[in-house]
Amino acid sequence: MRPAIRPAVAKDLDALVALDRVCFGSSAWSSESWREEFARLETDRVVLVADEGRAVGYVVLLVPSVEDDPVELLRIAVDPAERRTGIGGQLMTAALQRCAGRTVLLEVAAGNKSAEALYRGFGFGEISRRRGYYAGGEDAVVMRWQEDHE
Repeated sequence: MRPAIRPAVAKDLDALVALDRVCFGSSAWSSESWREEFARLETDRVVLVADEGRAVGYVVLLVPSVEDDPVELLRIAVDPAERRTGIGGQLMTAALQRCAGRTVLLEVAAGNKSAEALYRGFGFGEISRRRGYYAGGEDAVVMRWQEDHE
């Protein structure tokens, strides 16, 4: 059974903080950062949750009010026990549907080949690199999607 993809609600906060820690370890967002993201849900944030009776994945988007400004995919994660089951693809599909007609930007660690492959499969292309961006000197690959790339 595939999880339902739905907008996040306040009761998801603790589960997403915990899932973020599992997925990102020392690079996880703090509880305070997550509270700030949730506080912006009514303005410029979209948080979608993959729900199987518990949160098994999420995606966070920064959606500027100015239509010509690009959307930023800030974060996407899937519970390690649920990876390679299509949940990441479901989350990407739902996120890109929310961004119809807009450009979407993201960055991914150059060594995260599975995430980069997922993004390329959705039509994202590399537009630049940020050298030494991540801890340990790893590059960030900056990628762009536009609806006409589908």
